[in-house]
Amino acid sequence: MMPREVEVGVIGGTGFYQLGLSEGRWRRVRTPYGEAEVLVGVLGPKRVAFLPRHGRKHEAPPHRVNYRANLWALHSLGVRRILAVSACGSLQPRMKPGELVLLDQFLDFTKGRISTFHGGGKEGVVHVDLTEPYCPELRAALRAAAKAEGLKLHPRGTYVCTEGPRFETAAEIRAFRRLGADLVGMTNVPECVLARELEVCYAAVGLVTNFAAGLAGTRLTHTEVAERMGKGLETIGRLFRSSLSKIPRERSCPCSRALEGAVVKV
Repeated sequence: MMPREVEVGVIGGTGFYQLGLSEGRWRRVRTPYGEAEVLVGVLGPKRVAFLPRHGRKHEAPPHRVNYRANLWALHSLGVRRILAVSACGSLQPRMKPGELVLLDQFLDFTKGRISTFHGGGKEGVVHVDLTEPYCPELRAALRAAAKAEGLKLHPRGTYVCTEGPRFETAAEIRAFRRLGADLVGMTNVPECVLARELEVCYAAVGLVTNFAAGLAGTRLTHTEVAERMGKGLETIGRLFRSSLSKIPRERSCPCSRALEGAVVKV
């Protein structure tokens, strides 16, 4: 029997290094940008590729994650839809540690990352539209899954991505709040941008691990983030597993046509 197509990719963040796939097998995928390790197996009704963005042993800090290799590897396996999770600090009292937030917008405050597959030259220049940076079909599936599972999921949130690996200052957090940010993290950009350039649907859930600097009144540590992420794994697994059956079979979202009109040929 021929193996089923890998339909969905799942990207895990800090503390999220496994997904409970059956028939799982690790694969080292070579890409033009380096190698990525992916666990391919079955989750519920679909064949899934799970990728820990920091590596299997969390060896890559956020500013050195090979985002291009990760996204290219999933795309090369046939993945056309990606569900991702990111550990986040909350800037809003209503979004408490342990709660889930469905991202709908982002602010990019990264500095030194390569954020595109397209460097110009003979291949042309690409200006991809990110008015709606997260796939509406996947977001709808996640909302429906949360309702079916009885899980609290904030339906929208603006995520500000910082360079890391340091945590933010209290002054930066005050500024981000004035700009309309709800959550802060270090990994969602350029991940979601690269997915759009590949015309891959992408949605992300933020797991609130702490209140951001200056709001909690305590010192922030990576240990706290990892422990909170570990406690939320079962909830995230339930949400993602339930959402798989709610994803439409055919894509009709703008993500699948992202490059139409975006390429400037030389």
